[in-house]
Amino acid sequence: MVAVGGGATVPIMDVRPTPFGELLTAAITPFTPEGAVDYEAFWRLLRHLADTGSDGVVVAGTTGESPTLTADEKVALFATAVDAIGSRCHVVAGTGTYNTAESVELTERAAAAGCGAVMAVTPYYSKPPQEGLYRHFVAIAEASELPVLLYNIPGRTARLIEVETLVRLAAHPGIVAVKDAVDDIAFTRRSLAVLPPGFAVYSGSDAMTFEVVSAGGAGVVSVASHLVGPQVKRLVQAARRGDEGLARKIDDALSPLYAALFVEPNPMPVKAAMNRWWGPVGEPRLPLIPAADDTLAAIEVALEAAAAA
Repeated sequence: MVAVGGGATVPIMDVRPTPFGELLTAAITPFTPEGAVDYEAFWRLLRHLADTGSDGVVVAGTTGESPTLTADEKVALFATAVDAIGSRCHVVAGTGTYNTAESVELTERAAAAGCGAVMAVTPYYSKPPQEGLYRHFVAIAEASELPVLLYNIPGRTARLIEVETLVRLAAHPGIVAVKDAVDDIAFTRRSLAVLPPGFAVYSGSDAMTFEVVSAGGAGVVSVASHLVGPQVKRLVQAARRGDEGLARKIDDALSPLYAALFVEPNPMPVKAAMNRWWGPVGEPRLPLIPAADDTLAAIEVALEAAAAA
């Protein structure tokens, strides 16, 4: 039992392990006005994230605009992250692409850069069958000794890692967790019911954090934590210990921000918000464009609500 507000107690939930901590931030990639990667700003950003509750960061993921980054830029970002926070936080390198050979090479280079883990997204565009997904992820897992975080996001990749395939992959000792951005709590519950107890399930959507963690998830890979890291951390911790009332209260306060950050394609809104309220991180690279003024206004209103969380 653990104490909660008012002296009441709630049972500690039977939750899964947290191999990368409870809160990971899917970090944006800052650019200079000329469009080059701004490694100095990235270094400072990661220190900010570590100081505001992040247990780890995902580098060069979707929020980091990975499709527009060269392999050398990604590896330089991996090294910068290790230098900035490697002694304090988990550095998870986004090494998955739709090309298995390229993903293997990036994984090897992430290991050489000192990263602690890799994230492998479902191969996109080519829509491989489940057996192809299985072989792709196993090839990445066997490219290094780094633990692998799968990334299941069919809304972007047009291919779901099905529950049966997740179970097969979880049997591999190097594949330890999944970032679940399926946005279907029934799918998540089915996964949790059959995956081995040592395999971690992270919410891949801020708006699903409360439900996924309450169902037994490990935590969240968050975008909102760029702006409200302490609140997201408190939400996850409350949900993990079974304090539904507090977790729901925080989630309700943060919900307008979750919506505002995804009213346009990610990371357009969060980059605009960081430019306004943190420091220069530049514009997104094409084909993304700067967020609209209306989006920034909605974020400002949502941040006022989030301050009460």
